[in-house]
Amino acid sequence: MSREIDTKTQENKMGVMPVNKLLLNMSLPMMISMLVQALYNIVDSIFVAKLSENALTAVSLAFPLQTLLIALGTGTGVGVNSLLSKQLGEKNYKQVSVTAMNGIFLAVMSYIVFVIIGIVGVRPFYVSQVKDADPEILTLGVQYLTIVCVCSFGLYAQLIFEKLLQSTGKTLYSMITQAVGAVTNIILDPILIFGLLGMPKLGVAGAAIATVIGQIVGGTLGLYFNIRKNREIKLSVKTFRPDVRTIANIYKVGVPSIIMQAIGSVMTYGMNMILITFSSTATAVFGVYFKLQSFFFMPVFGLNNGLIPIVAYNYGAGKRSRLIKAIKCSLVYAFALLFVGFAVFETIPERLLGMFEASEEMLTIGVPALRVIGIHFLVAWFCIIASSVFQALGNGVYSLIVSVARQLVVLLPVAFILAKLGGLHAVWWAFPIAEVMSFCGSALFMILINKKVIQNIPDNVIS
Repeated sequence: MSREIDTKTQENKMGVMPVNKLLLNMSLPMMISMLVQALYNIVDSIFVAKLSENALTAVSLAFPLQTLLIALGTGTGVGVNSLLSKQLGEKNYKQVSVTAMNGIFLAVMSYIVFVIIGIVGVRPFYVSQVKDADPEILTLGVQYLTIVCVCSFGLYAQLIFEKLLQSTGKTLYSMITQAVGAVTNIILDPILIFGLLGMPKLGVAGAAIATVIGQIVGGTLGLYFNIRKNREIKLSVKTFRPDVRTIANIYKVGVPSIIMQAIGSVMTYGMNMILITFSSTATAVFGVYFKLQSFFFMPVFGLNNGLIPIVAYNYGAGKRSRLIKAIKCSLVYAFALLFVGFAVFETIPERLLGMFEASEEMLTIGVPALRVIGIHFLVAWFCIIASSVFQALGNGVYSLIVSVARQLVVLLPVAFILAKLGGLHAVWWAFPIAEVMSFCGSALFMILINKKVIQNIPDNVIS
């Protein structure tokens, strides 16, 4: 898989292209691909909802462990992305290839962990959540999540190869990888769930199989693009040896990101535990909310994926003014995207829930829930961009602190208290309350990192 690097003497576009154009050039492909990803998650749940509300609840309850599964891959990828981009800015091409191969090695190790979890941990995970709910939810959930975990090699391949492409500015190929994987899933969903075109009707298991096949297709494409198109990274299996220092540097940024997302898994698990005491429908509403939220948040995360290598590269290259401009532009775009999400949640919640075959009970619970939770969109945009800046500048611990405080110190305890004092409809206010706290913490750390890091970066080239 090795090849010659022919770009050593050329300046990467992240150091020379006009900043706003660069940000859009880097981010738009990722925003589009992640929008497609969010769409296939929604379509997945829409098809599952047509089976039954129990099926929808079973898939919704899988979310905490699925989040953990993705957290390990994306967190490692963030560490690889940040380190690679900085090394490219420093023109350290030999170390770039070492970092890339160690990133792939860590993806393989992550997969092995979740194979074990898929075999021995899925049933206990579901049993702890379903309690006295319909036993069918347990059966369907175990079926779905076991397939997702045991066959997660496609997901980990897709995540790491996408990050390698992003780190060198080749986000178009990353977009193609994600989009083709997502479209594959969308096409296969109805075929495998409902038994179309001569295929057996597999129900919830069909949804899981469609998901993993889409991931395998995406991972395969990602490998192909890295071998044929990513000439700034030299991949060589024959000469690879795990490098402890490189792994440590990857996880210096990656571990806070992993923990940050894993905390999201703990939060979701805790919310499921609180909501199931009211009804399985309340849990289904929470699951639907996450799917709908992702449609508006995923483009912002795509913006982040474009921003991180730009900030890291210009940090390494000593180009402060470009770094600052990239952050400012990102804040404007993030606000615009999430304001649209806020407006949609406030104006048409009935139509949103109607896509998931919502019963009268689901509408009664879900309409006010979406309107209350939607308020946090108005502040979340800043927190997301700030988190990316912290990670790109090697201070991922700031993101971790804010995330822990938001989800474990504020959101879950407030949700529990509101559930006891005000009932189900009061629970949803925990989300905007926690987001306001997150905004305050993010603003404080942004001021701190500006003083300690950004203002001390030289400005070798002003453009």
